[in-house]
Amino acid sequence: MYNVRNVTDDIVWVGASDRRLALFENIFPIPRGVSYNSYVLLDEKTVLLDTVDAGVAGQFFENLEHVLGGRKLDYLVVNHMEPDHCAMIGDIVRRYPEVQVVGNAKTFTMMKQFFGTDFAERAVTVKEGDTLSSGKHTLHFVMAPMVHWPEAMVTYDEMDKVLFSADGFGTFGALNGNIFADEVDFDRDWLDDARRYYTNIVGKYGASVQALLKKAAGLDIAVICPLHGPVWRENLDYILEKYQKWSTYESEDQAVVIMYASMYGNTASAADALAGRLAAKGVKKIAVYDVSNTHVSELISEIFRASHLVFAAPTYNAGIYPVMDNLLSDMKALAVQKKTVALMENGTWAAMTAKQMREKLSELKDMTILDAQVTVKSSMAADQADELEAFADAIVESM
Repeated sequence: MYNVRNVTDDIVWVGASDRRLALFENIFPIPRGVSYNSYVLLDEKTVLLDTVDAGVAGQFFENLEHVLGGRKLDYLVVNHMEPDHCAMIGDIVRRYPEVQVVGNAKTFTMMKQFFGTDFAERAVTVKEGDTLSSGKHTLHFVMAPMVHWPEAMVTYDEMDKVLFSADGFGTFGALNGNIFADEVDFDRDWLDDARRYYTNIVGKYGASVQALLKKAAGLDIAVICPLHGPVWRENLDYILEKYQKWSTYESEDQAVVIMYASMYGNTASAADALAGRLAAKGVKKIAVYDVSNTHVSELISEIFRASHLVFAAPTYNAGIYPVMDNLLSDMKALAVQKKTVALMENGTWAAMTAKQMREKLSELKDMTILDAQVTVKSSMAADQADELEAFADAIVESM
């Protein structure tokens, strides 16, 4: 059965959700699934904006055929060539042999790499500022390189003031009938997934996102149609403000997040003791994570969210405990910056973790690493209570 919804009178959502996929990009857990959004513009000419992942092809084509109602498909606009959005291009061409495929020069280079052809006989190559008329509607093409692939672009419908934003403003999570952000409790049910999606997939490219936001500021946008997650037709300032913070690496919350790695529970005990001291000093909404049992994508999301971070780990093979080392490497890969950090270490005979963590963190931009730190020898001793209090005081003072 088809499942479609109108975004405007002339624009119809024809996407689909996958609740069976366990890992997005075969790396990020998605317990709530994911949606693949695709849109049809019905005008004198018909325009399909992006396709979907192969996993939901059946539902997608049922939706598309219903919306077209026997009409031919005139144009396919390819905003992003990642396979979860471009997988059905070949099938579209076979089903609709008169379709013209619209993309930029880099789009068609990637198309040939994926499909062995760039569909030259039907290719319409566009560049920054080019337009396409479908009748009443005029589509404007805006290049968005490295948000988060080099060929990415967005499409703006002048008539309905709709921005088709590619992977921008997307989020993990399947859509459950309510395709609009104003139909759900976004702050409660979607914000964490939106942040985790942005920070892990787009997070490295803050400067590129800033460039796109500046271009978008010059457009009169009433609706944002991303390729994943809810469509925005109200309160656009909410999501734009989030993207402004995330892309400039500003913290959302003045908060402390403690992330520990612990082999036998002693480092965990020290981390919990610190959390208790911070709470007693008035710090609210403290978050504590076991790095070994929390997916790194959730940790990265929290690192972007919070202003203050505490890393606690044992020494392992004269180095940083592996899961903590991996987290610090991910932070570097995703260009984390502008954080205040405090360090705790554990070592039964040669504690060296804090020094090595400090060195890694110093490679990141605009990081404040507190001088105060705690060293645990096997387990935290009772006579370290004053040291722990002073450590907590240093964190609170830095806030």
